Amino acid sequence: MNEDLKPLTEHLSELRTRIIWVVVTFMLALIVGFIYAPDIFNWIRQDSLQHVKLFVFSPVDAFRLYMQLSFLIAWITVVPVMLYHAWKFVTPGLYPHERRAAFVYIPVSLILFLLGILFGYFLVFPYLINFLETINQQMGLTPQYNVYQYFTLMFQIIFPLSLFFEIPVIFVFLTRLRLVTPEFLRKIRRGAYLVMVILGAIISPPDFGSNIMVTLPMIVLYEIGILVSNAVYRRILEEEQEREEDR
Repeated sequence: MNEDLKPLTEHLSELRTRIIWVVVTFMLALIVGFIYAPDIFNWIRQDSLQHVKLFVFSPVDAFRLYMQLSFLIAWITVVPVMLYHAWKFVTPGLYPHERRAAFVYIPVSLILFLLGILFGYFLVFPYLINFLETINQQMGLTPQYNVYQYFTLMFQIIFPLSLFFEIPVIFVFLTRLRLVTPEFLRKIRRGAYLVMVILGAIISPPDFGSNIMVTLPMIVLYEIGILVSNAVYRRILEEEQEREEDR
């Protein structure tokens, strides 16, 4: 085998192995999700849906909801596994202190992911439902919620927010790879704000209060990401300077 190609093939083989681990974990978590999906549904219903009457308008609605909950459980389970294998894949090219720093990304990313889920579930989504129920009352309408559509709306709110909460970690990771700099993030700040406002308007109800509730955390996370990126970038420059002095 060509020696120049050997490192590349080894990296690809390792990447394939790690992807297989992630896929296997996802499938096992999906099976667990199939088992516990009814329990998750009953917990959510008792926790926040006691005043809501849910109906099925199609024979497959319950099954589709069952699959949604199963996939949600699988994704929440597989996220830390994905982060771990991503860390293991990139660590051979890092210095020891960089490996320790990169390992911190895993718990921090998981915590931010869960915070995004909790923020969407306990704050944004209840506000959305109250807003929609107020509109129904003003128009003299009696709501009948389709269970599948109700939970689909919930997931459309919660899951994007959980991803947005990863912004600081993503910025740190990209800075460490020298793909972005704090100056670049500041330069595109206005455009990023515009994108976040548009996304906030898409995933939130059409009123100013809910748009602010969704958009403001994203802007705060963006600014936190810039601050953390700036600290990491300064550290990178200091490390490079130390290496130059050692030479």
